[in-house]
Amino acid sequence: MFKTHIHSALIIIGLLISTVVLAAPRLTVVVVVDGLRQDNLDQLRPYWQQGGLRTLSEEAYQSTCSFPHLVYGGDETTATIMTGTTPAHHGYAMDNYFLRSDRRVHSLLIDDSQKGIGAAVAYSPVALLAPTIGDNLRMRIGDKAKIFAIGIQPETTILMAGHSANACCWINPDKLAWASTSFYPMGLPSAADAMNISGRFAELAEREWTPRMNITSYTSPTAEEIRKPFAYKNADVLINAPVANTLVVELALALQKSEALGVDAVPDILFLQLNTVTPNAQADRIQSAEQEDMHLWLNQDLGYLMEQLIKRLGKQNVEFLVVGRPVLGIGQKTMQSAGLPAKDLNVNRVAALTSTFLMALYGHERWVDGGYGNSIFLNRTLIAQKKISLETMQRQVANFLLDFEGIQAAFPQHEAIVYPDLASSLNKKQTGDVVFTLLPGWRLCENDKNVIDNVIEAQPTAPVMFWSANFLQFPDTPLSATDIINLVK
Repeated sequence: MFKTHIHSALIIIGLLISTVVLAAPRLTVVVVVDGLRQDNLDQLRPYWQQGGLRTLSEEAYQSTCSFPHLVYGGDETTATIMTGTTPAHHGYAMDNYFLRSDRRVHSLLIDDSQKGIGAAVAYSPVALLAPTIGDNLRMRIGDKAKIFAIGIQPETTILMAGHSANACCWINPDKLAWASTSFYPMGLPSAADAMNISGRFAELAEREWTPRMNITSYTSPTAEEIRKPFAYKNADVLINAPVANTLVVELALALQKSEALGVDAVPDILFLQLNTVTPNAQADRIQSAEQEDMHLWLNQDLGYLMEQLIKRLGKQNVEFLVVGRPVLGIGQKTMQSAGLPAKDLNVNRVAALTSTFLMALYGHERWVDGGYGNSIFLNRTLIAQKKISLETMQRQVANFLLDFEGIQAAFPQHEAIVYPDLASSLNKKQTGDVVFTLLPGWRLCENDKNVIDNVIEAQPTAPVMFWSANFLQFPDTPLSATDIINLVK
């Protein structure tokens, strides 16, 4: 899971030198697609209808990107794509963090100083420490630039919106409506509010998702699907159904019209989150007709978005950047079916056994506050009260963790944050007193049910597609996810 990243300035220089710029686009559309993989695109390429992914496959600059840090399947990848840097600098290493004061796990983006709009929970990007693509545009152009983000889930949408968006909104599956946060000056955009009031959101949510073709026409139907084709009420699986992408695209087009995006000489940005992860998916790789159907709907929605924006604004005035991000990876069951080791490490159990170990050394006290992610959090208050050396205890715990099956290495915090294979993946808020790494094929679980680390591939990659009439040539080389920001600067 830990990757060694050698950042090459030649890639960025190549992008700048070999790119011929004809004119600045009026509207840039940045689309992050959860679970999108290059092998899925290759598998389905012969079946794409006109537009959408077919247009991108034939006309766009295409590459793949890898991530120079731990990839858990959360939004650490979104933060890296949006900021062009790693968790050590953008501050978002995992979706959640362990708070010592209450010994509980909290979302990194929940912000009680804000108010939810159409949602019980309020979010903000204050935990994101680096500027995003939109933030850079705002600093360069000022308030005349219009920046909006529309997504399926709040965390991804907030990270795409960054600190400087006019507004952002996401799907609230409980209320079947768009939601937002008071952090952004516009609140819930009028176009989103209008869709809520008109009933269009509820109308799409109440429909049923069934196969669009005969089940045997798909390339990868499961035996169960052949016996009984999948059928869902959209409202029951809203954020993992094709209708979520349809809702995002419909609102994007409504927002472009209501906010006059891309109609003047000042560049605007529209960020969109789309999805390919279905209700029963065990991996990002297509393994069912359900997943294949999701991709076919994605192609249709993306094609409609591109067609409409090009028709409204003109081919020279709009560009599209589409980037995938790993969510489930190739999947644990897939690895096991190939005879590869794929096991779980329960971090709560590791923390409990570490506590027992320290009690045997120092007495029956609560020496461990808890464990989360790749970290064990020691009770620093108690350690200070007992006048015990924190560094000595960290070293003892690190040596103890090496006896666990599945743990490859363990470090005291001060060593972990400078260790080459770890440094880019860590940030202060989410790093415990002792940090450990896993053997290949192992994934982290918070307990026996909640998986922390879905992506157990050694080097997950994601496709990158950039379509623009304003650029003629790009270098044919794989990218780091930190380089993607340079495509839309």
